[in-house]
Amino acid sequence: MDRQTQLAREHRERQAQRDGQDGGKGRSKRNTIIGAIVGVVVVVGGIVAATTLMGGKDDAKPPVAEASPSASASTGASAPAALPSSSAEPGKAGAVTCTYRDDTGGGPAKKVGRPPAKPDMKAKNMTITTSQGTIVIELATAQAPCTVNSFEFLAKKNFFDNTHCHRLATPETTGLGMLQCGDPLAKGDGKTKADGTGGPGYMFDDENLGGIPLGRGTVAMSQASEDANSNGSQFWISFSDENTQLSSQGAAFTPFGVVVKGMDVIDKIAKGGIIPFNNDPMADVRGEGSNAPKLPVVIKDMKITR
Repeated sequence: MDRQTQLAREHRERQAQRDGQDGGKGRSKRNTIIGAIVGVVVVVGGIVAATTLMGGKDDAKPPVAEASPSASASTGASAPAALPSSSAEPGKAGAVTCTYRDDTGGGPAKKVGRPPAKPDMKAKNMTITTSQGTIVIELATAQAPCTVNSFEFLAKKNFFDNTHCHRLATPETTGLGMLQCGDPLAKGDGKTKADGTGGPGYMFDDENLGGIPLGRGTVAMSQASEDANSNGSQFWISFSDENTQLSSQGAAFTPFGVVVKGMDVIDKIAKGGIIPFNNDPMADVRGEGSNAPKLPVVIKDMKITR
């Protein structure tokens, strides 16, 4: 049994005790917390690893689970995060050298080469034009230079153009609030088992862990917890402060920027609800597949600017 599953079990046992004492009052809030801990298993153990994606095919269009009023309220619970001040001198790479190595995990890949070893320390913003609107991200280049360098390289290669954001995690289903994108081969239809397994064919190490809280507005890399330092092209945008618990669980997700424009776009997508994977929203929690956003999110273009 892994650590996250054990934590979830212990938390459920404590909840059962408390519910017996208070007659079930406050159960909804605690269930959200429990869902969040279970959600850690999904995000940490099931986003990227192809071996966790199981389940049969379903050709029928799955029903859609609408986001509840509580979910809508949670998306606007706080202002987006802001980048911390940095003592690094802008524009100077210093001794920073980035290493990108083969992804030997066997997942599907769209290979366009590898980024240069020397990062561009002047990269400032990442603009993502999607079918639902434009999102502008201020980049933490000084704190996560190799991550930003990878995105700049892939963006110049049009790697992300016409790709689908394949996963929408909501507090009601997973205890987390995030839109996940970056799999170049994802269908984003809520029934494709391979969604969330694709990448650029290379990997690189974690950066800036703990440097930015993983709350509302933070943009971070996706990877499986058992495969630390296995970043590729997948990333997620947080629309809920629920995600800050991931850090306390020891999850290694590289935060590399914050949304400075377009949180209304993310909130609209979140409020649109999910397409449950194969009709079962809890399949996402079990790591069997991805709940897709009901509002299709297609990245039309990505650009890095100075």
